[in-house]
Amino acid sequence: MSDFHLDLSPLKEPLGFIKLLEWLFSVFAFASCGGYKGVTTLLVSCQGLVNKTVTASFGYPFRLNKVVFTSPDPTQCNGTWTDFYLVGNFSSSAQFFVTFAVLIFFYCMAALVMYLGYMHAYRNGSNFPMIDYVFTLSAVFLWLVSSAAWARALVDIKVSTGPHIVEEIPACKILGSSCVFASVSSMGSLNVSVVFGLLNMILWGGNAWFVYKETSLHKPNSSSPNSGFYPPASGI
Repeated sequence: MSDFHLDLSPLKEPLGFIKLLEWLFSVFAFASCGGYKGVTTLLVSCQGLVNKTVTASFGYPFRLNKVVFTSPDPTQCNGTWTDFYLVGNFSSSAQFFVTFAVLIFFYCMAALVMYLGYMHAYRNGSNFPMIDYVFTLSAVFLWLVSSAAWARALVDIKVSTGPHIVEEIPACKILGSSCVFASVSSMGSLNVSVVFGLLNMILWGGNAWFVYKETSLHKPNSSSPNSGFYPPASGI
């Protein structure tokens, strides 16, 4: 490969500018999901105890089946309160989404280095445009799959941490005891992560055309002197 020659002009072209947006959007996607921490809260009443706050803290990678509610006060509840775990393990969908977004982050960095420092080699009959094109098409599909899987998991997470919890806790059904759902942390950032996943899919889909234009599939073979629809005119 030729020496590195910094040239920022590709950022003024769709190929480089969209890649910069893809890099930025991937950061928003994995940061808004991977950095989430939340708490769901109940108010528990039992013998000798009124409206005691119990909480369960959860977050990425959302293995809710390992999250337990804190005990309100076993001594005052006559030992009727037992450990209760949230329902569901959504780590596979969450980790797939975040891991893929991180992979895209690093790929975009490498691609930007190629565009800004080695564009002369990129466009000089190398295989890099075709590799870039195949990866771009794969990324469109994987953004769709990972975003859809994560969106479905998010719906289930909201159910598992919402008011439905009260119906599942055995101690809340004992005569003389009651539980009231109080609150759950906002999941706005998780909603944003799904939106950015879909935006990334659209962005990569649009960029596929500009990458395709750099490949040999679109460009005529410069080594062929007779390329074109009409044969060269013969001399008289």
